Amino acid sequence: MREYFSRRRAALRSLLADSGVDALLVTDLLNIRYLTGFTGSNAALLVHESGDDKTIFCTDGRYTVQSATEVPDLERVLDRASAAKLADLAAGQKLGKTGFESQHVSVEQHEDLKVRFDRVELVRTPGLVEQLRLVKDEQEIEALRQACAAADRALEDLVSAGGLRPGRTELDVARDLENRMLGHGSTGPSFDTIVAAGANSAIPHHRPTSAVLATGGFVKIDFGATVDGYHSDMTRTFVIGKPAAWQEEVYELVQRAQAAGCDAVLPGAEVSEVDKAARGVIVDAGRGEEFGHGLGHGVGLQVHEAPSLATTGVGTLSAGMAVTVEPGVYLPGRGGVRIEDTLVVREGTPELLTLSTKELVVV
Repeated sequence: MREYFSRRRAALRSLLADSGVDALLVTDLLNIRYLTGFTGSNAALLVHESGDDKTIFCTDGRYTVQSATEVPDLERVLDRASAAKLADLAAGQKLGKTGFESQHVSVEQHEDLKVRFDRVELVRTPGLVEQLRLVKDEQEIEALRQACAAADRALEDLVSAGGLRPGRTELDVARDLENRMLGHGSTGPSFDTIVAAGANSAIPHHRPTSAVLATGGFVKIDFGATVDGYHSDMTRTFVIGKPAAWQEEVYELVQRAQAAGCDAVLPGAEVSEVDKAARGVIVDAGRGEEFGHGLGHGVGLQVHEAPSLATTGVGTLSAGMAVTVEPGVYLPGRGGVRIEDTLVVREGTPELLTLSTKELVVV
């Protein structure tokens, strides 16, 4: 396991050299987890350009035992003010330039660091670790695969047990599904589960309420599981009772758009073109104004991370990136449909991680 983290830090050091800094002060906890495996709530990491022998990890006394287990391969120091402590140590190492994660540091924290780095030049170096996190290694992909499997199995259990039936509330269904994910190995939901029944399904990010599921209505469920810190993200839309013609029409349209988006997830594809592939299907059907959000996003240690698959997105896909494809059509006052998968970009065709059926399920 440790070799994964060692390789990640080695890859980061090459970026430090390109950025012209001698070290990087890492303060974002997810980036620290990515680089070390540490899962506590307070830490900082000073990654030295010359190697791990000068890289220092700092946490506080609550994590003495935990950090010894999770970060046994780096020098460890204990101090509640972890970033400040490493700033002092950086000064002692006589570093020339030290980068910091300016996108994660508040103005107040920056002022404190400037005082402590009085003999070291602080350099803004935003997004270096995130740049590495864009492309997942096979260990990360396996964690994503397991998170998606936990969500798939929980949804199957919910439907098989009659969990989507008239009279249940959105909140009932959300709690039921989250508990079932725990039973299949999830450590917790990726985000607050969305269950939107009837007209509420036309609200893209509706929060579950005491609204009841009723015959003739859509039920849109957007949810995910977490395994080893990695998140899944999936949306499926059901209908209770025999669907009306307009429901079948909207569902079939979103299904075609989602398939087109998935087919466009290829190495080298412009992220805006992936969005266009799916959005064009909906626009051509005259419903472009009813699809008002981006097509998808990256997923990993965060459920929403780079890249952004949207009309305004910038950049290209690379093999190993994990993304969602989630077009939707929303008819205010009537109902809406979204179909979402988590996929890994691969040479040839993407690897689909969320395997629940995308056919219209009538419950």
